[in-house]
Amino acid sequence: MTPLVVADRLDLLDLLRELTPAEWESPSLCAGWTVRDVVAHLLSYEGLSPAQLASRAVRAGLLPDRMNAIGIRELAGLTPDELVQGLASHLEPSGPARRFGSRLGLTDGLIHQQDIRRPLNRPRQIPPERVRQSLSFALTSPLLRGAWRARGLSLVAEDVGWTHGSGPEVRGPGEAVLLAMAGRAAALADLSGPGVPVLSRRMP
Repeated sequence: MTPLVVADRLDLLDLLRELTPAEWESPSLCAGWTVRDVVAHLLSYEGLSPAQLASRAVRAGLLPDRMNAIGIRELAGLTPDELVQGLASHLEPSGPARRFGSRLGLTDGLIHQQDIRRPLNRPRQIPPERVRQSLSFALTSPLLRGAWRARGLSLVAEDVGWTHGSGPEVRGPGEAVLLAMAGRAAALADLSGPGVPVLSRRMP
């Protein structure tokens, strides 16, 4: 699994090295976050020891959104070039993503890369195996709440041969199914089927 994480981070680095200063400050799919904030978020957990992660959690009142905000603030002084250099030195997860399994690093990185790419209109072809692994992990991650959004629905990622559940169907590209499971309403436009209105009501 680690090679998949490394490959996806290399894809992200290729993208980041092409961005203009204006694109770094553009809104991402994450509410209230710029592209720069998304990159800072990805880097902010690298190298954290269990004690450092616990300290951040206590400071944030155990709320994930506040933990993320603390990490972004701590890296606010880094330039885009420094953020890129930081990610380049952490191609393999070295913090919680490593301790909790590489599927966490793959899924988090893949989703956040699309959070950047979609608003900037910079699409990519994601290798199917990365998408399939991330779709399955999204169903088990309490932070993503994929299982809650998918309940009572039949999900069909038609381009990667992945299905889940039963009920009203939601069909589309695996990338869009994954982003919808992660609460990105922008992906709904790429999905079809009678279950889409149900899924839409479960967006943040």
